[in-house]
Amino acid sequence: MLHSLVMIWILRVALALMFTRAGQLHFSDSEAWEAIVPPPLPAKACVLLSGALEILGGIGLLIRPRPAAYLLIILLVAVFPANIYQALSGVKLYGFPDQPWKGWARLPLQPVLIWLVWLSA
Repeated sequence: MLHSLVMIWILRVALALMFTRAGQLHFSDSEAWEAIVPPPLPAKACVLLSGALEILGGIGLLIRPRPAAYLLIILLVAVFPANIYQALSGVKLYGFPDQPWKGWARLPLQPVLIWLVWLSA
């Protein structure tokens, strides 16, 4: 039991770091993220809003895990069209995907990330 709690805490901290870092990048390098926002959505607003929610959710995992998990899961579902658009268009984000198949291979990982967020809460 203690082992499981420690593993969940480690997962929660890792996800918190991942989401807060990704959210920070939405602000410090918003143009890179804007490229994967599907038209005709307002790219700048979508990037800044999703970045703010990632930071809020990441910090929230450490303070109020369950509400933060709900927020992050909704966010992960909401940004999934950007992942599809990236795979379809071949737009690169920090050099990813370096090969087209990798953009498509990433798509099934979104449900895994959703499950990890849920598990961490």
